Amino acid sequence: MDALGTRADKPLARALKRLSPSLFLKMQYLYLTGHVLHLKKPIRYTEKLQWLRLHGYPNDPLAVRLAGRRGLREYAEGLGLSDYLVPSYGIFPDYESIPFEEMPDAYVLKATHASGFNQVVFPGSDRKMAIEEGRTLFARYLATDYGKLTLEPHYSPIAPEIIAEEYLGEGNDLPPEYKIHVFNGKARNLYLVTGRGKDIRYDQLLIDWTPFPESQFNGWKASDKIPPRPKEMDEMVALAELLAKPFPFVRVDFFLARGKIYLNEMTFTPAKGTLRFDKDVADFIQSGWLDISDYRKKIEDSLRKSQASSPEE
Repeated sequence: MDALGTRADKPLARALKRLSPSLFLKMQYLYLTGHVLHLKKPIRYTEKLQWLRLHGYPNDPLAVRLAGRRGLREYAEGLGLSDYLVPSYGIFPDYESIPFEEMPDAYVLKATHASGFNQVVFPGSDRKMAIEEGRTLFARYLATDYGKLTLEPHYSPIAPEIIAEEYLGEGNDLPPEYKIHVFNGKARNLYLVTGRGKDIRYDQLLIDWTPFPESQFNGWKASDKIPPRPKEMDEMVALAELLAKPFPFVRVDFFLARGKIYLNEMTFTPAKGTLRFDKDVADFIQSGWLDISDYRKKIEDSLRKSQASSPEE
């Protein structure tokens, strides 16, 4: 594990993130992608993600809100998209508030302020053991400032809570997940995740369902044969573009279960933007889809106005 990437909890990494976030980003980016990071004039897609990660989305209140699971649910409800939300048993301030005696045999718990801080309880699991495991997991999850841990500051203001959701799988098989990348309001590509928890596969595709193997990244494996395009794909694309409209880039994730679309989350800086593509050309292809100039000007103008209106110390 690397000191500045996956092991971002090490003392040296913590100190560097605190003292010089931009230097940390440059070192992490070089280590994980093999490329020098240009923050002032980003050229690559992954470089533009780094600017959004450090300077853009942390200063965009709507991005901060939608990075959190509660905020996204409330936003989707406001857009009239309640039917696309995963049925919930409630959002709780801490683990002990969850009414496990009222919960079904299978369920999913997710921290609202992070990505990947989850517990899936499968059908037929040992109930007592699952509850004890969850207690240990969420004691750590809720105590963690995810934004500080990963240096994705847009997560830090989100209140740490737990959402309990309906289990969408069939038996012990989790549903496929469609991760749609929207650039300046237009869905361009996606990857499909299947076999999660067993033989996980990631299929990189353009939005018309033709293969985009160049964008396979970080050593992930694709399926031997690309699954068929679902009839619900056009609907998912329309939903993704609606939700992503205010932002230059965001990945919108959906489950497809029992013939129904469910919104999972919005991810503003996938893999922290430190993606090592199988083919370097993918970084430039996607950069051509992403223009951050207007958004950057809006954020920088807002920061200047905020600084100008702040009283001098």
